[in-house]
Amino acid sequence: MSAWPEVVTAKEENRHEIKLAGAAISKRISEHGLDKNIFTLTNINLLNISDTCLHAIPDEIKNLINLQSLLMFGNKIEVFNENITTLRKLKVLDLSRNELKSIPESLNNMKELTSINFSSNQIEDMPKIGDLPNLIIIDISNNKLKSFLDVESANLPHLTDLKLKSNLIESIPSCIGQKLSSLKNFDISDNQITVVPGEVANISKIKDLNLKGNKLSDKRFMKLVDQCRTKQIMDYIRDHCPKTEQTQQSSKSKTKKGKKEEPHTESVEAELCNSMKILHVSDDVLNVKIVESQVGSVRPYILCCIIKDLNFTDMLFKKFIQMQTRLHDTVCDKRNVATIATHDLNKLPPGDLVYTAKPPSMLSLIPLMRTKPYTGEQLVQQLVAEAEALRKEKKRNVYSGIHKYLYLLEGKAVYACLQDSSGRVISFPPITNADVTKMSSESKAMLIEVTSHSSLGACKMVMDKILQECLMLGIGADSQDGFHALTVQQVKIVDPDGNLKSVYPSRTDCVYDDTNIKVIRMPKK
Repeated sequence: MSAWPEVVTAKEENRHEIKLAGAAISKRISEHGLDKNIFTLTNINLLNISDTCLHAIPDEIKNLINLQSLLMFGNKIEVFNENITTLRKLKVLDLSRNELKSIPESLNNMKELTSINFSSNQIEDMPKIGDLPNLIIIDISNNKLKSFLDVESANLPHLTDLKLKSNLIESIPSCIGQKLSSLKNFDISDNQITVVPGEVANISKIKDLNLKGNKLSDKRFMKLVDQCRTKQIMDYIRDHCPKTEQTQQSSKSKTKKGKKEEPHTESVEAELCNSMKILHVSDDVLNVKIVESQVGSVRPYILCCIIKDLNFTDMLFKKFIQMQTRLHDTVCDKRNVATIATHDLNKLPPGDLVYTAKPPSMLSLIPLMRTKPYTGEQLVQQLVAEAEALRKEKKRNVYSGIHKYLYLLEGKAVYACLQDSSGRVISFPPITNADVTKMSSESKAMLIEVTSHSSLGACKMVMDKILQECLMLGIGADSQDGFHALTVQQVKIVDPDGNLKSVYPSRTDCVYDDTNIKVIRMPKK
């Protein structure tokens, strides 16, 4: 069988991504089987074979040693091929909407994983979770799990999203408060839970807890779960749910009756002197309107905030730019997890921003450090040509600068972009900003934008880190005792009708435990 045209093109153009999805691909697979030439494309870092009749993952998957994203959702796969776990660079694994029944223990070998999606399968058991230090999201919703994940020996320091909706789980382990302390979004709705252990209240960063559709024996609690927000639910758990393990940590987390308790952000030792003041969102602050129908397929997650009262020197500004580059290489994982953009707020016209996506030929901007406008299509072509010229000049196959991120756009029918209130594009993630809002050492207020294709949790993690770095760098006003201070303004993400989607920093964000940072959350005016 000759190689499929998509495979030929990917090889000829040295593409880093290949997508094979839909009815036409399914027909080829049913008639001739999957083209094994796919597994000779050892340079690709994203493979998407979805919504087909594929019933087995070939062993040759192990050949794709540079793979970082494996998307095989919506197929007929019955067995998890253990060769997947040899892909040491894999970060995103999506095998949702298949017919898997079990997952091997060797999943724990995949130390670089940031996102696991096994939702809508037939999974009855999960392996014991071990050391997965980079994992941010686990989604095992709509399966047949009878037991909660075994996290007794787990190391999941960055896990923010755990989705176990619609299983048959009967209990929540008491160790959850200790082992999953970074959780922000926890959905265990539509299971068989009767009692919630008090240790759940120890998850101090929780923002969204969904317990609906369970068989809670406490009828008052059940009514609260159906009608109230997470804060009230967590307060009730803290005060009324029995604790399985009476630890010192859980006893300290109790709320005194009648006292409104903030998350543990404010419980800072007196000697901690660096301070971050977070201003509550107000009507005169810009919103970011997200058009989910456009960005959902390419880069669906965005968070923004504003830093006020900047106090740059030329040296501090140089360090700030170097810090942003370093974060792109580290916590952003070379922009695979998320991308940071910074804008001079005073260069933006009044009004809300719009986060949407456009066909490459319809997106237009003057890129950072350039003087003429380009369409998205023209800019990518220009960057490809520059990258090729640099490669030939330096006689090596390693790209530098923004050229090395071009593969992140391969196969995309539309490009995500952020527009100001006049419709002008100010950001083209994950590639570049517009020159018109470029930061300088004279900037006094800064809009920070973080976008991601993987999760909102990834945006939060990166945003928390950049605010911490900005504070410690000293780009804000100095407090009287000589330590650094930073003033941060909340920004809301809303849908086109103005309905709230998210706000950053929320009360569960910017939690800097065991640091010399004091976070002061200002009340609503």
